[in-house]
Order: sequence, then structure tokens, then C-alpha cells
Amino acid sequence: MKQILVYSDSISWGLIPGTRQRLPITKRWCGIMQTTLSSHGLDIQLAENCLNGRRSAWTDPQKDGRNGSTGLAQLIEAHCPLKLVIILLGTNDFQAIHNADAAASAAGTANLIDIIRKAPIEPGMPVADILIVCPPAINNPIGELAIKFAGAEVKSEQLPAELSKIAHSKSTCFFDANTVSRVSEIDGVHLDEQGQYNLGKALAEELIKLKIFS
Repeated sequence: MKQILVYSDSISWGLIPGTRQRLPITKRWCGIMQTTLSSHGLDIQLAENCLNGRRSAWTDPQKDGRNGSTGLAQLIEAHCPLKLVIILLGTNDFQAIHNADAAASAAGTANLIDIIRKAPIEPGMPVADILIVCPPAINNPIGELAIKFAGAEVKSEQLPAELSKIAHSKSTCFFDANTVSRVSEIDGVHLDEQGQYNLGKALAEELIKLKIFS
């Protein structure tokens, strides 16, 4: 059995656009990916660690624990041995309070890669492979999200290129969610059921193609 850790935010938590409710695991991309991999005969154990509001490198002044580097090394240690860590972060880096651009967000993810690779796992256990997934670009956020993500659209559109550079320089795998999914028109930030499905299927196919589990 191969173990995968998904380290992400509300997109992967499965927040239903326009609500504070959560999609069931069968309709979240993580569950869809796991089911698809299983249908190809791959025995996968999936651990979701997806926290609403999580950033790659910034602190939320109103909620504790949203800096993605906080406790990550211990999380890797707790779940080892891991075959793969999937990081899907960046959306919350573009909250207006941080004034961060795409390059800064990508640098935050680069730091997470280093933390994962230096985590104090038990002797003889393998260092996990890493897949960086660029989140879908923010597009016309609605209501309170429009204020929270003011000025974020252009920055998020630039993130795929910056994360791709980091993936190349750090020798990790990379996948751009924008190639298969778009944010919901309901809130402009999160994925609806179809977007979740598309991403889950695509990531499963990508992992099979990359022969991550061979």
C-alpha cells in the first residue's frame, strides 16, 4: 500500500461555492483521485490535510495555524512512510492583506518543499516524492470574497508560470489545475462538483503517466 498526503486549503477541503458546507469525500477531488487510482489496481491510502485559509508562507491575523510551514515537518513525520506529498496552495497567498505577488507565493511553496525533504522521518524511510499542483485562477470573486481577494486575479493568473519554475528548480512534479478546471462562477474562488471531478480524474491520470507508484 502506498501512502499519499494531500496538503492544501479550502479548495481541496471541498468547500461548496457560496456556502460554508463541505462536499463529501466521493465528490472531492481527493476521493475521486483515490477511486480512479484504485480502479487501475493501485492500492492507495490517502491522508487529507486541508485547512480552510491555509497559506504557503503567511499568517492569518484572525485564525491560528494558517501558515503552511507551521507543523509541516511533524506532519510528514507522523504520516511516514509516504510515497507522495501533493501540495495545492497559493490561493490564500493572494488575500489583499498580504500584498504578495505570484513569485512570492511560489517562493513560499519552495520553502514547503524544503521542509518536507528535511523532515525528521525515521532512519531508512524514504523521502516522499512531491507533486506541486497550481490552484485554479481566481476569477471575479463575489461578495465578501471580492473584498478579501481584491487585486488577486492577475496575480493568480501568473502563478502557474512561477510554480512551474519552482518545480523545475526543486526537481518535483508539477500540474496546473487550470488545464482541467475553472473556479465556480458562484464565488470565483472554489471548485464546484464538476471542477472537483475533473481535477481528481486528471491528477489520477497524471500520476499513472508519471509512474509514481512503480
